[in-house]
Amino acid sequence: MTWLAWLLPAASAVLAIYALFVAALLLAGRRHDARALARFIPDCVVLFRRLLSGNCLPRRRKLVLVASIGYLALPFDLIPDFIPVVGQLDDVIIIALAFRSVLRAGGPSLVREYWPGPPASLSAITHLASRKGQPRP
Repeated sequence: MTWLAWLLPAASAVLAIYALFVAALLLAGRRHDARALARFIPDCVVLFRRLLSGNCLPRRRKLVLVASIGYLALPFDLIPDFIPVVGQLDDVIIIALAFRSVLRAGGPSLVREYWPGPPASLSAITHLASRKGQPRP
């Protein structure tokens, strides 16, 4: 089987799990959290697209973003995604490192300017990507 044959089932499984999390939040009466979670990945896609298309980042940082997106698109990982929790950990680490690189290059104000989603989601990803919630110089 080629890697393209694995891409659709893997993407479908991730989308199904994502939809289950959103549905669980809705059933728990946490509509605001469900909406934020449902918009989180699209918001990240918009953020990365805006950062890549603008002149706000050096070329090296843009290459880091492109490489991280490429890694996520590959059907194989350092740790296979079918292993619960740990399988997605390498993806989270890659995105956090790429986001940390952007924070170091442009600062939180740049990311805040391009972030299309709610401030709480931005705060969560900024905290994940930085040490103690503040980017290192």
